[in-house]
Amino acid sequence: MNRTIKIYIVFLVLLLVGIIFVDANRPKPIDWTPTYGIHDKIPLGMYIFNQEAATVFKNQKVNSIFETAYEYFEPLYDYDTLVNTYKKTGNILSISENYLIDDESTQEILYFVQHGNKAFISSKNFPQKLMDSLKFTFSSKYTINDSLNSWVANPKLGSKKYNISIGAGNTYFDKIDTLNTTVLGYQGGKEKLVNFIKVPYGDGEIYLHSQPAAFTNYHLLKDNHAEYASKVLSYIGDGEIFWFLKNQSGIVVSNSPLRYILSQPALKWAMYISLLGMLIFTIFTAKRKQRIIPIIKPLSNTTVDFTKTIGNLYFQEGNHDNIIEKKIIYFLEKIRNEYLLDTIILDENFIKKLQHKTGKKMEDIERVVYLINNQRKNYHQAIESDLIALNTAIEKITTEKNKNSIQ
Repeated sequence: MNRTIKIYIVFLVLLLVGIIFVDANRPKPIDWTPTYGIHDKIPLGMYIFNQEAATVFKNQKVNSIFETAYEYFEPLYDYDTLVNTYKKTGNILSISENYLIDDESTQEILYFVQHGNKAFISSKNFPQKLMDSLKFTFSSKYTINDSLNSWVANPKLGSKKYNISIGAGNTYFDKIDTLNTTVLGYQGGKEKLVNFIKVPYGDGEIYLHSQPAAFTNYHLLKDNHAEYASKVLSYIGDGEIFWFLKNQSGIVVSNSPLRYILSQPALKWAMYISLLGMLIFTIFTAKRKQRIIPIIKPLSNTTVDFTKTIGNLYFQEGNHDNIIEKKIIYFLEKIRNEYLLDTIILDENFIKKLQHKTGKKMEDIERVVYLINNQRKNYHQAIESDLIALNTAIEKITTEKNKNSIQ
């Protein structure tokens, strides 16, 4: 392990220790999410209400139901024409930030109440189906939360006001059927707004409340706010309590295979730091590691050296005829291979074809053909000037081809 890797490892260890130290000593932020989950101990959860339900509803059986009202009550209905009612009686209880009951279950609740039972629903909003059936509407009005008090209308329960501001909403009932609906509670500061009503329906009654935050952990522990919750719930009659908790158990099950690791802060941060460490390690060690490749000098072209040596021998011996003959042979062979021309007869026809193929000047081609033919016809020994003249003429033809030549 080289020195650089050791430095990276020490750096990562120190980073991990630092993060753990900071995380362990920093105050955990308060989670104000309004979950209304019965297992949530956060301010706007309902852990305390769930624990104290048996005390709040004395001598009443509390049924925690995690299915819809339709799924629970529909099988309990006796369709016998002589009976035509539910096999159970009691009180429906639903407390949530927003109305979580589907339309089919809402209709089932209305049927259940119609048969002489009660329902208590506390939510910041209500569905159109419920508004149409009970003839009410709700609205919202902005108020300063610090001055948002709630109290009950019945003087027998006391006229004390409770500052239910944390987690509270601005919803209130703005229109009700005054001939049948009873106002049970108010909210507001300078302005008094209705937040708790009783609506008769069939042989039963439905209680609607617009400040569910009153039943959360924060307000049940805050000063004497638990008194307000007790006063509101006192309207629920005797009999069993059917507390519907679908979608608000406080337990969110993830489908991710990492759900447990991500649910634990320590394991989650350990995983993130490990991934970060592997990323840093990969970045700094991505270069290929290998031994230094030695520089190998390419082999020299001995063929060229050999040719130069042979040429020098011919030239030093003064055997110009032999050199001229070899240059002619080489030149004609090149013409045959590159331009596919017949070189047996070097006449006017050959000159025209070669000029057409190479694009060289006509006089240069005529010059080299003349020198070749002259050399072959003469029987006297060639001299140095003859070799130079032929070589110069050939080089003019064999140098880089003209761009306009036809291949």
